[in-house]
Amino acid sequence: MTAAVPQQSKLWRVFQVSSGNFLEMYDFMVFGYYAKSIGGAFFPSDSEFATLMATFMTFGAGFLMRPLGAIFLGSYIDHHGRRKGLIVTLGLMAVGTLTIACIPGYASIGLLAPVIVVFGRLIQGLSAGVELGGVSVYLAEIASPGHKGFYVSWQSASQQVAVIFAATLGMMLSSYLPPGDMAAWGWRVPLIIGCVIIPFLFMLRRTLQETEEFQARTKVHRPSPGQIFRSVAVNWRLVLMGAFMVTMSNAAFYMITAYTPTFGNSVLKLSSMDSLTVTLCVGLSNLFFVPLGGALSDKIGRKPVLIASAGLMLLTAYPAMVLLTGSPSFNHLLMTELWLSLLYSAYNGGMIVYVTEIMPADVRTSGFSLAYSLSQTFFGGFTPAICTYLIHLTNDKAIPGAWLSVASICALSAVFFAWRREQRQRCAEGQPLPAVS
Repeated sequence: MTAAVPQQSKLWRVFQVSSGNFLEMYDFMVFGYYAKSIGGAFFPSDSEFATLMATFMTFGAGFLMRPLGAIFLGSYIDHHGRRKGLIVTLGLMAVGTLTIACIPGYASIGLLAPVIVVFGRLIQGLSAGVELGGVSVYLAEIASPGHKGFYVSWQSASQQVAVIFAATLGMMLSSYLPPGDMAAWGWRVPLIIGCVIIPFLFMLRRTLQETEEFQARTKVHRPSPGQIFRSVAVNWRLVLMGAFMVTMSNAAFYMITAYTPTFGNSVLKLSSMDSLTVTLCVGLSNLFFVPLGGALSDKIGRKPVLIASAGLMLLTAYPAMVLLTGSPSFNHLLMTELWLSLLYSAYNGGMIVYVTEIMPADVRTSGFSLAYSLSQTFFGGFTPAICTYLIHLTNDKAIPGAWLSVASICALSAVFFAWRREQRQRCAEGQPLPAVS
C-alpha cells in the first residue's frame, strides 16, 4: 500500500501539472484575441470578413489534430506514465508557439507565411489533444477522497489564469501602443513572452512525480499501445457520450474568451480596451467559479449540477444575446458574459471530473482526451469561425446564443444517457437505484 502524499506536496503537484496547461491555453487565447492583426499579417484581403474567416479557420485547424493527439499521445501516457507524456506534450506546444511567434508575415515571404502558421497550429493542436486529458487524469488520480471534483477543476482554473494573463497583457499593449504598431508587430509580443516562460515550465514538469494510482496499477499490468487502442474502440459509446457531454463547455468557453475581443470590436463596435476588459473579468469569474462548481458537484452530485447549468444555458443564452445586441454597451457586454461565465463554470466544474470517472482506468487518458478532442474539433476551436459565419449569413448578431443552445441540448442528452447507463449497470449488479447524483 502506497503512503499518503502530504497535503502540501499535493498542492505543489497541482501547480506543477497545471502550469503546462496554462501555456496551451495562453497560446490559443493570444491567437484568438489578436485574430484581426494576425489575419492582416498572414491572410491579407480586401474583405475584413474573408481575413477574419481565414484567421479563425486557422485557429480551428489546430483542433483537427486534437483527436490524433488524443489517440497516439494518449496511448503513450496510458502506457508510459502521466509524467513522461506531459513532458512530451509541453515540448510539442513549445515548438508550435515558437513557429508562430517568429515567422515573418505575408508581405515578407508570401504564401510560405500562412503555410508555416497553419503548420504551427497543427503542432499545437496535436499537443493540446492530450494535454487537457493528461492533466485532468493526473489531478483525478492524486485527489483526496471526496474532493475529486475540486481537484480536477484546477485543470480548467489554470486555463482561466491564461485568459486573465493574456487579457491583461493585451490591455497594457493597447494602452501603450498605437493601433498601427499593434497591427504591425505588437501582437507578436504576447507570443514571445510565451516562449520566454517555456524553460520555467519545463523545469516544473521535469520534477513532477508519477501518480501513485498509475504506479500501483502498472505493477500488475501495463497495457500495450495496441491493447489501449482496442480498449478505446470497444468503449466507443463512452467516448461518444463524453464528447457530447463536453460540447457545452467547449462552445461556451471559446465564445466568452477567445471570441469576445473580436465580437466586441467587430460586431458590437466597442473599443478593443472595452472588449479586453470584459474578457479579463470573464477570466477572473471563471477562475473563481470553476473550482466552486467542482466542489459543489462533490457535495450534491455531478448530474444535478450539470443538468441545472446546461438547462439554464439552453433557456437563457439566445435571449441574453438578443438583449445585448439590441443595446450594445460595455456594461451590457459585461453582464451578459458574466452570466454565461457563471453557467459555463458550474457545468465545467462538474463535467470534467465526471468524464474521467466514466472512462475505464486502463484507457482513462486516451478515452477522456479523445472524447474532449472530438468535441473541441467542432464545438470548440471552430466556434469563433462558426459564429462569424452565422452572423454574416443571417445578419443576426445574437446568433452565437443559438449556437450555445445547440451545444446545451447535446450536453443534456449526454447526461441523460450517462444516467440511464448507470441505472442499467446497477440493475445488472443487483444494486438499488439511487437518486440523481
